[in-house]
Amino acid sequence: MAKPRSSPARPLSVLLGDVFGSAFARQGFASRELVTRWAEIAGPDIARHCEPLKLQWRRPVEGEPPEPATLVLRVDGPTALEVQHMAGVILERVNRFFGWHAVGRIALRQAPLSRPRPRRHAAPPDAATLARESAALAEVEDDDLRTALARLAAAIKRK
Repeated sequence: MAKPRSSPARPLSVLLGDVFGSAFARQGFASRELVTRWAEIAGPDIARHCEPLKLQWRRPVEGEPPEPATLVLRVDGPTALEVQHMAGVILERVNRFFGWHAVGRIALRQAPLSRPRPRRHAAPPDAATLARESAALAEVEDDDLRTALARLAAAIKRK
């Protein structure tokens, strides 16, 4: 009797790794970590004002060692001068991340950053509405559950 074939669940990152890998490779990134871990690499203060666009590698000349790449950064317009002054620090941190002298210079492109929009948190319901909903749920014995249900009911009625 043949064993049934099992297909274990695999993480989405494994399934889509090749798709994203080829997209990043077209931009000159050997791996996606420079983009996904930019805040760790550059530091939160620098990452707040810029993000990596691509790595530009020069074509190797026969018989000469390969030249380091140029890291192209997208920078908020008003902070471009500050990022330019921090170029040495950024180069040092990026090369430390790679473990070798991979990037030799930085080029800046002024454009709005592609940041995810911050989530807006709804204001908590007022005390009178919360008390009214809590009174309606008097038959619920657990205090924490009653409070949570009262907040949920108030939020639903608000919308």
